[in-house]
Amino acid sequence: MKRFWESAGTVQGDGYIEVVLDGRPLKTPDGNKLRVPSQKKVLATLIANEWDTQETLLKPHALPLTSIACRAIDGLSTPEDRTKVVKDLLRYFDTDTICYHEDEPEQLARLQAQHWEPLLKWSKDHLNLDVQRFDSLLVGRQSIESKERLFAILQGFDAWTLAGFERAVFTTKSAVISLALVLKNLSVERAAQASHVEVNSQIERWGEVEDSHDVDYQDIRRQLGSVACILMDS
Repeated sequence: MKRFWESAGTVQGDGYIEVVLDGRPLKTPDGNKLRVPSQKKVLATLIANEWDTQETLLKPHALPLTSIACRAIDGLSTPEDRTKVVKDLLRYFDTDTICYHEDEPEQLARLQAQHWEPLLKWSKDHLNLDVQRFDSLLVGRQSIESKERLFAILQGFDAWTLAGFERAVFTTKSAVISLALVLKNLSVERAAQASHVEVNSQIERWGEVEDSHDVDYQDIRRQLGSVACILMDS
């Protein structure tokens, strides 16, 4: 799609801020007006900026905030929608990245201990979420009690928080890392490092692969950065 607008901006409404292109409402894929809660002024400005910085051709990958906002508006607006998504996301819990620990190589074991052990302790101490660890991808399931606890936590999320959590899970392959990010226990940088433990251990051993590791480095920070922006209330 070619750029068809001159400028993007925002308009204050009654309890919301609307993103507009040339004064006309920006629409979601389902045809809803892209409106964010009035307390998310920075988010609205950032979404408008995403559209303002598009050049001749529209690049969807350069619209991460727009994408998450549309997900919140189109797919998570009702309690029924959110419950269905929460149930789908629970399936990732059994295969959570940080549940599978290795004793070797040394680089991997060290990075797992550095980035994952504090998260497991935090989830138990602060969320009463006891996450079990496994040593093989072929075995291991989280307890029913832990799944019920995670379900209860996620049920308390509004559409915007759940949309951010969902994006973080898809990016990190970890419900625990994603929880720590959306609940502000982890910065974007620390969440990115925790989710790339295996990759970083490989880089330590064999070096960086140009146009692969460096691209992944930027992409995960862009995705997780967009999650952090979605959660901002200012």
